[in-house]
Amino acid sequence: MRGAYEVGVARGLVDVLGLRPTDAPPFDVFTGTSVGAINAAFLAANTHRGDLDVCTLCDVWRSLRLPQHLRVDPLGLWGGWDAVKRRFGIGRGERLLRFGRSVLDPRPLERIVRESIPWQRLRDNIGKGNTRALVIAALQVESGRTVMFADVAPDTTFRPSRDPRRRAVVAALEAGHVLASAAIPLLFPARRIGDHYYCDGGLRFNTPIAPAIRSGADRLVIVSLAKEHRRGYDSAMPRELEGQDELDEEIGVDHVPDYPSVQFLLGKVLNALLLDPVGYDLQVLERFNVLLDVLTASLTPSELERVHEVLRDSRGARYRRLDTLVFAPSTDIGKMAGEHVGSRRVEASQVTRWLLGRARSATGEADLLSYLLFDGTFANRLIELGRADVRARADEVRAFFTARSESVRESA
Repeated sequence: MRGAYEVGVARGLVDVLGLRPTDAPPFDVFTGTSVGAINAAFLAANTHRGDLDVCTLCDVWRSLRLPQHLRVDPLGLWGGWDAVKRRFGIGRGERLLRFGRSVLDPRPLERIVRESIPWQRLRDNIGKGNTRALVIAALQVESGRTVMFADVAPDTTFRPSRDPRRRAVVAALEAGHVLASAAIPLLFPARRIGDHYYCDGGLRFNTPIAPAIRSGADRLVIVSLAKEHRRGYDSAMPRELEGQDELDEEIGVDHVPDYPSVQFLLGKVLNALLLDPVGYDLQVLERFNVLLDVLTASLTPSELERVHEVLRDSRGARYRRLDTLVFAPSTDIGKMAGEHVGSRRVEASQVTRWLLGRARSATGEADLLSYLLFDGTFANRLIELGRADVRARADEVRAFFTARSESVRESA
């Protein structure tokens, strides 16, 4: 569900830049992991429009309904009722045969991905070069390697990484690739592509910056789903409680917090796996920009070219300076999810309501909920948050895209 924030950022960019359907699209390379793969595939399929048809994508997210799209099956990890059917020879157990084992029924969300993304238009836009590249990352279950599925235009070269932990596969992308990238283990079933099974690419490769660069991009708009400038517990401590730890130690008071619930722990684990690497990736990107600036200023052209030759031999591509525009939620999405559930009666099954209620912590945080709250009203709140965060930086956005236009004219 956090992916609705990405859609809000896209909508905000269209608003700030004043893009119309007849304008040129603002992007021609798209990369995504996990839910980002879903949104990236939709946008890449609509590069024949300057506004990327982002309003329709907003409507898709707003159409989500908990009773239809969050179907919890307590027996899902054991195959659910399909396994019972197979055990006693009743029917074929269609869900187990098609999807494997998972806590959630994936069929409603699969229908959204298959029916809402215009797959034939994706083929047309890639064939015409409107979309130069769409790259989606997924984790190959057996090997533990990240596989980057790249769908590229005829005149675009995707330079694969020589990192043994990653492998590139050039292919015409379909719904199965997107669903594999977004398959959070246990919650959603791994997907079979060819002879291998794949699951959520964010477990090992959350921010797909490298695939965008290897597709030829040199200016990047990046959307992180972790809260901007996250504060530690100390900085979040109310002023009246400062020094309380020292006082308690003096008088012998032992404050031990209650052991967190399984739902709370699962939410934090998902954050650590799927969200936290983003900040590190961006720091590495900035370090390389600084390093390249120093090398360019310090070396002669022939010396610099020698450095680039070594880099091409070792990693398959040279380094380039990359300008970035990064967006992250200005409000904690986990807390927004907890407030959303706490402020209204949720229309869902009894099992789902129990899960949603248990997923909230005593402080109102609900990180697990923020991944699974498939509710159109909540999606709209995240979309509006993304739009607001972009509008708050409207001048910066316009300057970034103006610089892009000028660089394109210079290269032409």
